[in-house]
Amino acid sequence: MMESSPLGGRAVLLVIGGGIAAYKALDLIRRLKERGAAVTVVMTAAAQQFVTPLAAGALAGGRVHTDLFDREAEHDIGHIRLARAADLVILAPATADRLARMATGLGDDLAGAVLLAARAKVLAAPAMNPAMWSHPATRRNVEQLTADGVAFVGPEAGEMAESGEAGLGRMSEPLAIVAAAEAMLEPGARRLAGRHVLVTAGPTHEPIDPVRYIANRSSGRQGFAIATAAAAEGARVTLVHGPVAIAPPRGVKAVSVETAREMLAAAEAALPADIAVFAAAVADWRPVAEAAGKIKKDGSGSVPALALAENPDILAAIAHRAEGRPGLVVGFAAETDDLLAHAGAKLARKGADVIVANDVSPGTGIMGGAENEVVLVTTGGTERWPRLGKDEVARRLVHWMADHLPEPRP
Repeated sequence: MMESSPLGGRAVLLVIGGGIAAYKALDLIRRLKERGAAVTVVMTAAAQQFVTPLAAGALAGGRVHTDLFDREAEHDIGHIRLARAADLVILAPATADRLARMATGLGDDLAGAVLLAARAKVLAAPAMNPAMWSHPATRRNVEQLTADGVAFVGPEAGEMAESGEAGLGRMSEPLAIVAAAEAMLEPGARRLAGRHVLVTAGPTHEPIDPVRYIANRSSGRQGFAIATAAAAEGARVTLVHGPVAIAPPRGVKAVSVETAREMLAAAEAALPADIAVFAAAVADWRPVAEAAGKIKKDGSGSVPALALAENPDILAAIAHRAEGRPGLVVGFAAETDDLLAHAGAKLARKGADVIVANDVSPGTGIMGGAENEVVLVTTGGTERWPRLGKDEVARRLVHWMADHLPEPRP
């Protein structure tokens, strides 16, 4: 057994889903056992088309469970016993079908029944074709499961073994899954325990009249994912968000606002914070005055004048505070040209510690999409990450912040 692993002596229930990535589950069993975990395996019918129960059982050192209606196991409600005995449940690979079943609460096979009955934390490692991962139905299911408390690791970008296509959908490697499992099992090892993280997310709506407004194109997904990832690392999280169609993450204090001025006031009210992440797509301008009624055409063909005023710069306002500045201030820069030049200028002008820059040019699919491709820009240089799911970008960014967060002031 590897020394000091949080997995030592823990009961891990590994649910192996269907898909060619199931072959990685065999190595995952070995890695879990190396760290002293007691591994019990459940295999779906589809998983057995790719790896055999005999192989999985030989590595786990015990019987593999496959059937909900097993006479030997179900005499004492075996699926409940399996679920309740586990300290952690890992679903790997987590296929699109299995995620959909989990999100809707289906328990018509042993894997589904176990996942429904589990009281332990659940870690899912998605693996599927890139088109399936980016499909709106899968994104909705992932958002629902995240809100339900399911943790995710991956997927990663790369070539798909079954189709030769490239994109986001490969299951994370066993060592990455093990690292995520260790972090979940060791609360004391959560890297932001005791810290307060402020996150802004989504657009702001600046009303023109009662039915129209100025806004940026933003779903809020990246900011919500960052809030979720920070909470998973033990942080107390305040999420200040504009109008979005996403349920607030579990365990996060969510503050809903509409305008940029409201967002600034809510962000300042949330201070002090150890980290502030400004991922919201705040409208730069607002109408000088909101019309009391809907502005209508008058038949003359003339266009009404719209006088604009500049909105407060929330990132700069917090980053330049003389008192109560967070120890780490993270800004975002969504650009359509000269990405690094604009991000570098924004870093210097606004006083942030790091700018997370992304190219949102038409055709990239970034703005409002399920994936992101970012460059971290600091005074020390740049760090470019591959195209990843927004949940994975969030997880990596939270780890980066934990590594770069200064010690709290006495």
